[in-house]
Amino acid sequence: MRIATWNCNSIRSRVDRAVAFLERHDVDVLALQETKCKDEQFPLLPFEAAGYEVAHVGHNQWNGVAVVSRVGLQDVQVGFEGMPTWGDGEAAATEARAISAVAGGVRVWSLYVPNGRSLDDPHLLYKLDWLAALREAGTGWLAADPQAQIALMGDWNIAPTDEDVWSVEHYLGRTHTSDAERAAFSAVVDAGYSDVVRPHAPGPGTYTYWDYTQLAFPKRRGMRIDFCLASPALAGRVGGAFIDREERKGKGASDHAPVVVDLTDA
Repeated sequence: MRIATWNCNSIRSRVDRAVAFLERHDVDVLALQETKCKDEQFPLLPFEAAGYEVAHVGHNQWNGVAVVSRVGLQDVQVGFEGMPTWGDGEAAATEARAISAVAGGVRVWSLYVPNGRSLDDPHLLYKLDWLAALREAGTGWLAADPQAQIALMGDWNIAPTDEDVWSVEHYLGRTHTSDAERAAFSAVVDAGYSDVVRPHAPGPGTYTYWDYTQLAFPKRRGMRIDFCLASPALAGRVGGAFIDREERKGKGASDHAPVVVDLTDA
């Protein structure tokens, strides 16, 4: 089975590219982030015509996550236990940042981790709380079933090592590379979820995101912030992985490249 994750940066703008990506790489399950649409606005028909089912959660023109599958979608879950809200008082709400379903026997999570914005912004505390809640939930899933096959896929908005950014100096004093964010990422790994892509896509210079401005992509000024973290039972099935850098090219591309993981038979 082949699974993938992609921050598409607006599915309505890139539905044709998304369907073409699925067909080009023969992908069975795709986790999408930043769909930027409400549920009723999601362009279902092109996916269904290609043989895929879709589970999506989106509340407005921001955020939004989905799982797309041609091997079934069972037990769809929106959010995870303890996931924090964003906003003050009555305005506090659970954002559309996490959805999962069992597809081909694998619990696939599509996760869009909060950005953090800046080191002195309350959104960074929200990001850290969000990741702590994910770690707590993920620990519980493995405690309940050590053989569970779980893929935590998505845009983590964290570059966990210096090797994952084009310039360490450029990101000093900024989010995505702070000690607190990297510790939060490492805590999920320490809970039992391993980065199964890095062994097959070594760095340096291996990225998944390039800003639209200042010719970042042709200048290779990127970050590796999109991941598949796998439970032990699933990690043992990984036979290969790659980043589709070609998808970042051309007119109408997302600023993220898809990440693809190949699984052997269970």
